Amino acid sequence: MRTGFLLFIFLFLYCSCRNARTIDDANIIAVVKDKVLYSTEISSLIPRGTSSADSLLLAENYVKKWIKDALIYDVALRNLGNEKKEIEKLVDDYRSSLYRYRYQEKLIWERLSANIRESDKLNYYDENHTKFVLDKSLIKGLFLKIPIDAPNLSDVKSWYKSSSEESLEKIEKYSVQNATIYDYFYDRWIDFGEVMSNIPLHISNSNQFLKNNKTIEVTDSSFCYLLNIKEYIPAGNVAPYDYAEAQVVEMLINQQKMDFLKNFENELYNDAVKNGEVVFGKESQEINNEMK
Repeated sequence: MRTGFLLFIFLFLYCSCRNARTIDDANIIAVVKDKVLYSTEISSLIPRGTSSADSLLLAENYVKKWIKDALIYDVALRNLGNEKKEIEKLVDDYRSSLYRYRYQEKLIWERLSANIRESDKLNYYDENHTKFVLDKSLIKGLFLKIPIDAPNLSDVKSWYKSSSEESLEKIEKYSVQNATIYDYFYDRWIDFGEVMSNIPLHISNSNQFLKNNKTIEVTDSSFCYLLNIKEYIPAGNVAPYDYAEAQVVEMLINQQKMDFLKNFENELYNDAVKNGEVVFGKESQEINNEMK
């Protein structure tokens, strides 16, 4: 992938930009004015397992779009005139609101979640079961995606059906060298649909399917897909506490966040005024005097 990617970069720059100045830094793909596109930005966008041909096509499209966007941005800067001030103000306002929002969310989570006791969570969960009814099926198990030309595939097809320590140990050692995906989740609940998104098999009724199937074995032209389902909970049932816990915490936090933010903002304001960190203009001082 890396070799093909670098080859594409060479060909793209040679064929499309013959008359442009060259760049010595191998990590730089293109430069438009003060904007720089690095190879890491492109390689991180290409999904794992994408073929070389598709990877090159994705990379080419992204580079072309990036250059076009950068050129349009440069033209816009030179031609918008006074409108740039309005745009810059909107950008500053958005940046400010984004910083405030992110910090407040972080503060809310750190302060409020730390004060939520386990008994509070359990009580809320027990008293609000209807809020945690599943709209999807959950499973515990093990999933493998293995190239069809991998060695000893028949052995793996035997191991994955067993949850014994010996079989799991064999699977783990085998997967390090051969599996494209190895996901062990005997100890936690996972959305069945999320797992099935990796398997080329359409299931119209997950509840009925899980009732009648404990393993899935599918093969296409490239891979073998193996799923062992140890336990399942059908859609329409109440989610188990260990799966719903994060949602419980979020709900408890939402109950308290408005009062918390109001108190936090008032304390911040009063402390800043008291410590001289806020300077009022003459008109503000006159208004404050009249209000006293």
